[in-house]
Amino acid sequence: CTVIFTRIMTKDLHKPISILFFNLALSDLFTSFSGFWISVLFITNPDITIFGSEDMLAPYALYTVSILSTIYNLVSIGIERYLAVAKIMRTRIRVTRNHSIAVVLTNWVLAFFFGCLPLMGWNCLHKEKYLSVLYSPFCVNYLIFIAIPNVVIAFLIPLFTYLRIIIILRKRKQRMKACGQATGTYKSAEIQVARTSIFIWLLALISYAPFFAGVILDATNYRCHSDLYPGIYIFRNCTAMLITMNCLGNPIIYTLKNKTLEAKLKALKCISIHHIRACTI
Repeated sequence: CTVIFTRIMTKDLHKPISILFFNLALSDLFTSFSGFWISVLFITNPDITIFGSEDMLAPYALYTVSILSTIYNLVSIGIERYLAVAKIMRTRIRVTRNHSIAVVLTNWVLAFFFGCLPLMGWNCLHKEKYLSVLYSPFCVNYLIFIAIPNVVIAFLIPLFTYLRIIIILRKRKQRMKACGQATGTYKSAEIQVARTSIFIWLLALISYAPFFAGVILDATNYRCHSDLYPGIYIFRNCTAMLITMNCLGNPIIYTLKNKTLEAKLKALKCISIHHIRACTI
C-alpha cells in the first residue's frame, strides 16, 4: 500500500518501468487479500478448506489469479530491464508508456483466464477422480497445467534476461576500457544488477518451489484427506506463508531500494511545506 500510494502521489515516477512496478505492487496486494480471505474461511470453517467445497472455488481462483499476475509482472519487469539496457547497443529498441500499459492489461487478462478456469467448469467438485488433496475441489490435472509452465516461465526467462544484462554491461565496460575511458559506472551497475538478480532468484525459489513440490506430491499421491491430516495441511499453510513473504519481498527488491522512490517516501513524511521542499532539495 505504501508503494502504491507513493507512486500515485509522485507523477514524475509514471514511467514505463514505474507502471510495471505499480502493477506488481497491486498484484502483491491482491495476493495478500485473497490469501486473507482463505485464512478467514479456514478459521470459520476448517472442513471446507480440507475436504473441499463450492465455497472454496472463488477464493482459490482469485488466489491463483493474483499469483499468476505476480509471476507475469516479474517476468515483464525482467524483459523491460533487458530492453532498457539493450537500448544502449541498439537504439531502435525502446519501451514506451503505451507498451507498459498493454503489457499490464495482457498480464491481467492471461491471469484471469487461466485462474478462473475452475469457475468455468474445470473442477472436481462432483468428481472423486483426479481430485486434489491439498486444494480441493481443484483437479490435479488443472494444478499441473497451471504450475509447470508458469514455474518454467518464472525461473528461465528472468535467468536469461538478467544474465544478458550482465553480459551487455560487461561488454560495454570492456569496450570503454579498451578506449581508455572510465568504467566505474558500468562496474557499479554490473554489481548492482548481479545482486538484484540473485535476490530475485532466491526469493522466487524460496517462495514458489515448495508450492510446486506440493503440486507434484498431490499428483503422485492417491490417499484420502484423513490419511494425510494434519501434516500435509501444515505444509500447505507454510507454502501459503512463503508466497505471502514473496509479496512482502517484491516491494523491497524492486521499489523501496530505488533511490528516487526512497527520496519521495521521505518527502511524503514531511509535515510542513518548507520541510517538503527541503527534503526534495
